[in-house]
Amino acid sequence: MFKRFLPITILCYVCVVIINWGCTKLDTTTLGSDLIPAVDNVNTFADTLDIITEQGIFNDSFKIGRTENHILGLIDNDPLFGQTDARIYLQPKPSFYPFYFGNAGDSIISIDSVVLTLAYIGSWGDTSVNQQLKVHTIADAAFADSIYKSPQKISYMPSLGSVVGTASINIKNARNVVKINHGKDSVSNQVRIKLSDDFRNLLAMQDTSDISPNKAFRADSLFRKFSNGLAVSSTAGNAIMYINMLDTRTRLEFFIRKKVKSTGAIDTVFNTFPLLASSSNIAYITPSATANFVKRTYTSNITNPSPSELFLQTGPGTFATLKIPKLSLLNNRIVHRAQINIEQMPDVQKDDSIFSPPSYLYLDLKEIGTTEKWKPIYFDLNPNSRYDPDFKTGAFYFPPTGEIDYGYFGAFARKKTNVLGEKVTYYDINVTRYVQQMLTDGSTNYELRLFPGFTTVYPQYGTLLAPADIIPLDNPLALGRIRIKSGSYPDPEKKVKMRMTIIYSNL
Repeated sequence: MFKRFLPITILCYVCVVIINWGCTKLDTTTLGSDLIPAVDNVNTFADTLDIITEQGIFNDSFKIGRTENHILGLIDNDPLFGQTDARIYLQPKPSFYPFYFGNAGDSIISIDSVVLTLAYIGSWGDTSVNQQLKVHTIADAAFADSIYKSPQKISYMPSLGSVVGTASINIKNARNVVKINHGKDSVSNQVRIKLSDDFRNLLAMQDTSDISPNKAFRADSLFRKFSNGLAVSSTAGNAIMYINMLDTRTRLEFFIRKKVKSTGAIDTVFNTFPLLASSSNIAYITPSATANFVKRTYTSNITNPSPSELFLQTGPGTFATLKIPKLSLLNNRIVHRAQINIEQMPDVQKDDSIFSPPSYLYLDLKEIGTTEKWKPIYFDLNPNSRYDPDFKTGAFYFPPTGEIDYGYFGAFARKKTNVLGEKVTYYDINVTRYVQQMLTDGSTNYELRLFPGFTTVYPQYGTLLAPADIIPLDNPLALGRIRIKSGSYPDPEKKVKMRMTIIYSNL
């Protein structure tokens, strides 16, 4: 998986957490996700509570920064969930100015070809279908001038110019070693798209002379007026590819024939336009802009779901809301274990293997009030990394290490054969400490939100000048989807539907 971490600013709260760490009043044994006390109905009892569930769809407010892996491709036919259209916008450009090909003083005979390359790190979906990629120039000048300043929402889509390249990509071959520059060099793990001769010729016309009408290579500001960047999209396929925008293999490659100044010999070389992360050289150079457009088009399964099923798709995707009314009716007791049981409703095995389930689920709470706000669930995300969603103790609102303890919290995908003989993926989510606190203090029985997390953000913890951090969760962008049995799934014995199981002792 493509592991990500919280910004370093969060880590400063560790000191506060250590200072404020004290004894918890929860009399709850710390149990791993598989360790449940034996029920003898003398000292230890079990109860199963119904859950009222409802399907939800996230809006398009997700933001994807340049440090995140971007996705590219078209999922045209996921029978359960529908389509995914992922496009990449990027701005390769010279790393120094005045720019020249080859070495200083060499005479350029010709630019033989120009290739856009993208650093490939993985895929998800049906890779047996080729991706039909298309490259456009970007017509929107704002992309080159300002988009680099902040991450864009996934709905961002600049206006485009002409098509300058196409390629049919067999994803299964993306890791293969490819010889380039007449066999002098080799590369691997790249998506390679040869660009048109017209585009090559336009670049070949540029120079550094101040009196030339084609002086894009003289300064960064002039190059940005000449080229706003490139857009890569797919018109056919059934998978998405993960692209590392920070990798030096994401670039424009120029294959050049030149006359070497010192010897007069004819040589072939390749130069690159990278994606620039920061200013460099003497002339001011702005960072390269990037953006990732992601659009989901859902089937009626999701827009008008059956009451017995729920659809969870990693962000930007879907979620489910959960209400457990009977929790409010329970008296105080010692809660040894409280967990939410979630089980797949299997589909065609081939489709479920191609479009695999998310590795992790995430759970948070809906704040009470007229404005819809959410906050992390209390205690159980990481009991060894104290946090406080209400800011009552001075601790941070999310585990300050930025990590969820899945060994305790559960919420990770596992396989089993259930009581119906179905081979399913399932998740058990440990909410023991949260439930114990509720029963001990008579605190709020919150509505819950369940989703496979890529990122999440809680705006109420920020200000206009210092917005709340985007919290990275543990699923890669858009990777994973699963249909699960809802709380209304017909199951009189309460063995397979979504439910809460509580194991307890009376006081």
